[in-house]
Amino acid sequence: MLVKGVKKKNCWHVALVFALFLSLLAGAAGCGGKPEPALGAAVPAPATPPPGEVAEGKAAPREPLVIRLEGGDWGYCSPFTHYPRGPGIFKMQLIFDSLLERGEDGYIPWLAESWEVQNDGKTYLFNLRQGVKWHDSREMTADDVVFSINYYQEHPPVSIFFGDVLRDPEYLLEVTAVSKYQVRFVTAGPNATFLPAAGLARIIPKHIWEHVDNPQEYLEAEAVMGCGPYRLTGYSKEHGTYRFEAFEAYWGPKPRVDIIEFVPVSDNVLAFEKGEIDLTEVPADLLPRFQNNPEFAIKENPGFWGYRLIFNYERNKLFQNRELRQALAYAINRQELVEKIGRGAAIPGNPGILSRHHVWYNPSVPEYAYDPERARQILQQQRLAGLSFTLLVGQDREVRIGELLKEQLARAGIQIQVESVDMKSRDARIREGQYEIALVGHGGWGGDPDYLRTRFASGLSDWYSGTPGYHNSRVDELARRQILETDENKRRALIFQLQQELALDVPEIPLYNTTGYSVYRPAKYDGWMYMFDHHALSHSKLSYLDWK
Repeated sequence: MLVKGVKKKNCWHVALVFALFLSLLAGAAGCGGKPEPALGAAVPAPATPPPGEVAEGKAAPREPLVIRLEGGDWGYCSPFTHYPRGPGIFKMQLIFDSLLERGEDGYIPWLAESWEVQNDGKTYLFNLRQGVKWHDSREMTADDVVFSINYYQEHPPVSIFFGDVLRDPEYLLEVTAVSKYQVRFVTAGPNATFLPAAGLARIIPKHIWEHVDNPQEYLEAEAVMGCGPYRLTGYSKEHGTYRFEAFEAYWGPKPRVDIIEFVPVSDNVLAFEKGEIDLTEVPADLLPRFQNNPEFAIKENPGFWGYRLIFNYERNKLFQNRELRQALAYAINRQELVEKIGRGAAIPGNPGILSRHHVWYNPSVPEYAYDPERARQILQQQRLAGLSFTLLVGQDREVRIGELLKEQLARAGIQIQVESVDMKSRDARIREGQYEIALVGHGGWGGDPDYLRTRFASGLSDWYSGTPGYHNSRVDELARRQILETDENKRRALIFQLQQELALDVPEIPLYNTTGYSVYRPAKYDGWMYMFDHHALSHSKLSYLDWK
């Protein structure tokens, strides 16, 4: 399987499994109009003085380092109330730790200092770190881990990686505390995604949550008390502002950033130039402002965020015609989208679905070079002339994508009506299946390739992360075999075959994956780093810690 390293007791190797990110797109758990803590509201106090305070007899500390980033409301930062997209998830993860964490090259030991895989992949034994403190100074133990997994089975959080293997009682047979610092998971069989599933589940304090029956409505200060490196000390839903302060009693790598603030800005590049925020993404056409200037450092992001077109097979049976889907693929000029919308800071979508930057990308899959005449011929052969569809998009850039697609498809004789709604309404309509064709943009394209199974296998009918109405027996078989395969090389070969089959069948159309550029001032802070499967520097917890 795609796991290297930890198979024996006390082994500290990195597990190179790729995490699924379409859980980013799982159903949102809203705040239901409940009052939320305002910026500066009281939260559980740390056990030690916060940054900037001087303990008696100690030398004066350095000036607290404050990093400011672009704000916006992404929900209250408990595992049950944040908004289910990247900015919401990663704010929550500043507060809540997990058994493993995502480093630059793979998974790294975190709350679990080591683990064993036993019984032919059916049993996992995690050895926990000792002395880990919750933000209220109580110790985290194996009971908290067991409680968290059991609580998630009854109360699913907004985002959980490979949640099906953790929430299925027929698969996860047992999770028990072997001792105060050991947890054992027993499963019904091997599964290539179980280690990251268990490893990335956020651990919550039993002594807080065991008294909470409706976690989606629990908005007290204790709801954001974790054992992670930061405490939430301020949040305003109205203004989209957050304030995180370093937890001085944190068990792990010491925070290099003392305070992280998310503040509203009208123009992120202009705000960065004025020094109002300390990191920003910059479109390619504005990059010359920052090049050849030692004040700035520039990083090119990997292509793990992208746009795709999805079809509603149940609402319009025409989409069940593979030749129609292939004609649509030929009618779309992905390179033009890269140049005109992505402004060159992007890569064309892979018909085999995985990003071209994914380490398991199959470069031999069939491509669909832009050919509107060939698209017309296919439609004529299928007697599908005069087609007209409605394309659901979000706002701003998505409208521009929709209008360009409308022009491209018209050249092949396909008429498109672009319907624009705000992002949250678009997401809600997709969850409800209220669309014909929809444009979806999200991260997670560098994650574990099992998302090919969760998106396209028959019977996985979730509207948001699946493809209801799509059936392909070859896809089903390959998807089933790869999830059970524990040999990495054999699983890789199956994923290559799966990409080949998906490229031929075109169940959806990946348009392009953004790369783009991140710019910052290294004199202010130079600790930024990517996660191995993610595109945003600010989303990595390690970016704020003394890790390097």
